[in-house]
Amino acid sequence: MDTFSNTSYQCYFDNAATTRVRSEVVEKMADVLKNNYGNPSSAHSYGRPSKSLIELSRKEIAAHLNVSASEIIFTSGGTEADNLILRSAARDLKIKHFISSKIEHHAVIHTLDELEKDYNVKVSFVKLEKNGDIDYDNLNELLSKSKDRCMVSLMHVNNEIGNMLDLEKVSKICNKHEALFHSDTVQSVGHYKMDLSKIKIDFIVASAHKFHGPKGVGFAYINKSSFLRPLIFGGTQERGYRAGTESVHNISGMSEALNISMEKLDKETKYISGLKNYFIKKLKSSIKDIEFNGLSGDMKKSTYTLLNVRFPIEESKAEMFLFKLDLKGIACSKGSACQSGSDAGSHVLNEISSDDELNKSSIRFSLSIYNKKEDIDITVNEIVNLLD
Repeated sequence: MDTFSNTSYQCYFDNAATTRVRSEVVEKMADVLKNNYGNPSSAHSYGRPSKSLIELSRKEIAAHLNVSASEIIFTSGGTEADNLILRSAARDLKIKHFISSKIEHHAVIHTLDELEKDYNVKVSFVKLEKNGDIDYDNLNELLSKSKDRCMVSLMHVNNEIGNMLDLEKVSKICNKHEALFHSDTVQSVGHYKMDLSKIKIDFIVASAHKFHGPKGVGFAYINKSSFLRPLIFGGTQERGYRAGTESVHNISGMSEALNISMEKLDKETKYISGLKNYFIKKLKSSIKDIEFNGLSGDMKKSTYTLLNVRFPIEESKAEMFLFKLDLKGIACSKGSACQSGSDAGSHVLNEISSDDELNKSSIRFSLSIYNKKEDIDITVNEIVNLLD
């Protein structure tokens, strides 16, 4: 039990915000901090081992994606990687038309807002189905009508409703129209197999803390045929894409986390999928008028790690509802952690929900290997008590 908890249990259901770091990763990072403190840019005997650790991590990550190690660039996380790719696309690749959706992560939406002002680019948003899926026919139509060079930026797994993009389908549409394809894969790297030698995606991004690694480190995959320029200047680190001394322990920890996640992927996917299925059934049998946002309640059409639940209580009471759950030792989320404290509500739900649906409280529960059926039983029982 965590020392800050006032309860006899602690149920953590906010893994889409961040995950618990695996003990093996902590041990790996501690070893690097203790024994590999040399600057990786130094040529002497203290720096060379640090440089070797970085390049080994780069090769290991690249191998999981079936790409070249030179195409992996280390960053502070997904937000920086998204900014690097999108801003450089407008500045260096002369992209004049970006096509995205209104339910992307704010790292993409807010960056596109800035690009409109800084580079006078056109931004179009693909139509959405009521369930939150993108309209693939409309995407094809937007690309067909565009007279400018285009980049499509669509996330693989939505961080609030769990809907999954058909990467292969979008890739084919983009290839047909000679458009570049960028996908925010922060919620999917480490949770799904991804062979980029078989699906043409020009850019993806990842954050280690989403797959049981450390915070403050991530990576961008930048296809070797693309020629971007850095956002951060000063040194030649990361092939010149990102100046600054690399965080060796974080990079090593991220590689270790991804290695373990991919090694245990089938077993852990089955386990977490079982938990989500149990959670859905438990909620449906315990609470009347329960509904699920997007496709999160569909085991076949959404990610196995996330459930976005709409409860039969007024939306105005959602914050107090979350607060009461927190007091009971249950951690969950009203939406993305990046917009915590905002009065605007979820931009994702605002786009796909009716007024009646928005007037009800929605809560996101996201799962990991560290959850148990007991957590679900406790949580549903407490929810039922609060609804009475």
